[in-house]
Amino acid sequence: MMHLVIDGRQVTAEEGQTVLEAARAAGVYIPSLCYHPRTGRAGRCRACVVQIEGFRGLQTSCTVSVKEGMIVETQTPAVLDARRMIVELLLANGNHDCLSCEANGVCELQDMAYHLGIERPAFLVPGEPQPPDDSSEGIIRDLKKCIQCGRCVAACNNNVMHEVLDFGYRGAGVEVVCDDNKPMGASSCVQCGECVQVCPVGAMVLKPSKGRARPWEVERKEVVCPYCGVGCVIEIGVKDGKYLWARGAETDWRNRPNQGMLCVKGRFGLEFLNSPERLTTPLVRRNGSLEPATWEEALDFAAQKLQKVRAQYGPDAIGCLSSAKVTNEENYAMQRFARAVIGTNNVDHCARLCHASTVAGLATTLGSGAMTNSMQEASKSDVILVTGSNTTWCHPVFGGMIKKAVKQQGVKLIVLDPRETDLAKVAHIHLRQNNGTDVAWLMGMQHVIIREGWQNQAYIDERCEGWEDYKKSLEFYTPEKVEELTGIPKERLFEAAKLYATGGRAAIYFSMGITQSSHGVDNVKACANLALITGNLGFEGGGVNPLRGQSNVQGACDMGALPNVFSGYQPVTDEAVRQKFAAAWGVDAAFLSGKVGQTVTTMINACGKEIRALYFMGENPMVSDPNLNHAEEQLKKLDLLIVQDIFLTETAKMADVVLPGMAFAEKTGTYTNTERRAQLSRAAVQPPAGARQDYEIIADMAGRLGHPNFPRTPETLFAEVKALTPSYHGMTFERLEKNRGLRWPCPNEDHPGTPILHIGKFPRGKALLSALAYRPPAEETDAEYPMRLSTGRMLQHYHTGSMSRRAPVLDHLVPHGDVEIHPEDALELRLCNGAMVKVTTRRGEVVTTARVTPRVPPGMLFMAFHFAEAAANRLTNDALDPVAKIPEYKICAARIEAAE
Repeated sequence: MMHLVIDGRQVTAEEGQTVLEAARAAGVYIPSLCYHPRTGRAGRCRACVVQIEGFRGLQTSCTVSVKEGMIVETQTPAVLDARRMIVELLLANGNHDCLSCEANGVCELQDMAYHLGIERPAFLVPGEPQPPDDSSEGIIRDLKKCIQCGRCVAACNNNVMHEVLDFGYRGAGVEVVCDDNKPMGASSCVQCGECVQVCPVGAMVLKPSKGRARPWEVERKEVVCPYCGVGCVIEIGVKDGKYLWARGAETDWRNRPNQGMLCVKGRFGLEFLNSPERLTTPLVRRNGSLEPATWEEALDFAAQKLQKVRAQYGPDAIGCLSSAKVTNEENYAMQRFARAVIGTNNVDHCARLCHASTVAGLATTLGSGAMTNSMQEASKSDVILVTGSNTTWCHPVFGGMIKKAVKQQGVKLIVLDPRETDLAKVAHIHLRQNNGTDVAWLMGMQHVIIREGWQNQAYIDERCEGWEDYKKSLEFYTPEKVEELTGIPKERLFEAAKLYATGGRAAIYFSMGITQSSHGVDNVKACANLALITGNLGFEGGGVNPLRGQSNVQGACDMGALPNVFSGYQPVTDEAVRQKFAAAWGVDAAFLSGKVGQTVTTMINACGKEIRALYFMGENPMVSDPNLNHAEEQLKKLDLLIVQDIFLTETAKMADVVLPGMAFAEKTGTYTNTERRAQLSRAAVQPPAGARQDYEIIADMAGRLGHPNFPRTPETLFAEVKALTPSYHGMTFERLEKNRGLRWPCPNEDHPGTPILHIGKFPRGKALLSALAYRPPAEETDAEYPMRLSTGRMLQHYHTGSMSRRAPVLDHLVPHGDVEIHPEDALELRLCNGAMVKVTTRRGEVVTTARVTPRVPPGMLFMAFHFAEAAANRLTNDALDPVAKIPEYKICAARIEAAE
């Protein structure tokens, strides 16, 4: 700690802090225009000048580090004169009309002028009128208000790492430009809005909220983002109970998962909250049509039908699908409803379709099926291997963290992906494997590592088992064989193996590119093998790190929304566990089934046979399930389909009962992100009249089925979670708020949470090295279907599009889907960019737009699955991994031709 004097006050500061940071921490006002806490030292605007004893002339307080005994003056005549001159010149050299400016009341230049008593500029600098740039979907740029502080440039290039903004021209003509001075809408800008958030004036504003509220009319509230698994904390603006705008939460930003940043979905994707399409009235199917009903009518109808199915066919004829879009408390409520009210373990959620392979694979090898480390550790690694993840699209804020680690902090990056993703472009090694051959290259790297003696044998001997069988299985995976199977040249495989094994601390990050496979569990086990033989587990900057796809998919798993476990992964087959939960729930232990339930994939296949009724909450399988034509046929066979959602989705349109739930910002509860961090999000906006809390709907349904004491508040539900779930024992709402979230396991209320798993030991004792045999994809190409089709997400949209496609900025950015095809294939097939094409597989066909791009290799097609009108999942293969029951979304055989 350093001790200094500021304006006669004794101040204590941390070593390394600047004078400006120390003054602000002590409550001393020093203005600054170019400095921002998240963009760092700048020294451009000189608004923060101070006098420091022993220093010659005025000093910029944002660049001078504190020293012991330093004496600082912030209000001397010389300081105030200098600041006054800076403000006078800035006000003169621009169009700063405070009355009409969107930043009026939050403008830092205005605030500085107020403190200095400046009422009107002393100078007038004539300039040519310059219209604002409103060419982009979400941001308006007004260069006549720009003070050239450089914050936006620093944030774009050093925070979010999009590298769009920079200074152009020279001298008096200097200005901030996009790319090579393109309009923002024509540039490479991805509309993340980071530049708007750090702008100190009104030069950049959010277009959707412009003119809708003055800053002093707006309440600021924090929520957890409803999109990907990063778990970004968002500060939203609220007026009259309605959502206005979004900013990355900057209070204590270093301790937030997103560190103050947002992607385009977090910034502009929350407008669905205000959509006129929100469900506000229950619907019941009468005479073949969905008709409005009262809540009493809808709940009575649903409960009576469930009772009838259970009485006629038994509890296992009913299945429940919970959701990664709702809170932990609501997921817990749904699995409790299935088990303690219905009497079945037929409960699942969308993790089955994305990371069931992860849970099964890592639980088998390491003893825990979750991310071992934290996202903030990317800069602590020496080497990062990314596979099966288009991170900058699917987890954009974390993708930016990886890019920063690589481009600015010296981390070496290996990317394995058939497509040329954004991370592939900055990778030191990018290998483009054939779709569906991941076990081969992963085990091939391990073959090279063992052959060259690069393994950590001491770690293997001390902390692993299965070595001999595992080592023998590697004999198949020679570099020559791997090249034959994967298309990766053996020399490049050697380079990747050497860098990963000998480059220092190495982390693996993977996602659905390897999990959504008929051998997804083996892919995950192979990742674990790679980390284990090199000893890259149990320390900062290492680990095996699955990137979960939805905001609460980790939490939904933790809460037991799975057919084989209660909350905390406690097996339903364990009688002692069943007795514990039965006692807590007030039911007879014999009522809780000890039989593992069906997964969502097997439930769909069993509709009309073993499964007679399904209750879906917040999921839309009529867009997300594979082989949609088959799924649609199966759902039509049900005696009862209940859908609880915020929109009339494609699945809801097929339902017998539709129940209007509430969206994320309208409810209080916890969410657990991809790094196991549970965070509390409180209700921030008013829900639409007629909608109800999801946990209340479940409780009311339970009451009609004979369980009137079913918990019906987030507090009582979380109290049960805390009591029954060892990894959450130490969590309370108060602790989650105070600590900005806690990572499980958190066994008691004195525990700080666990950022890094497997330090010193594994939950299963010794980790298991898995001997793996190569299996090809379930479907190979042939003369009729010569192309390999893969599916996934895009940056601007999310999952089935039910939220993102109702956010106008996102929908205008990407209004329809397309299919990526390599230029060589397009030329051979005489397909032009933008042409309408038909893509066909053995399961169906869709018509969409061709996007001719070298992003995909020859012989491969790629489609995003967000678009119901050209649903990629009408094409995908519903072949399942034998263990995880996850479908093979990532490869099937296809053909493409011009649409008639």
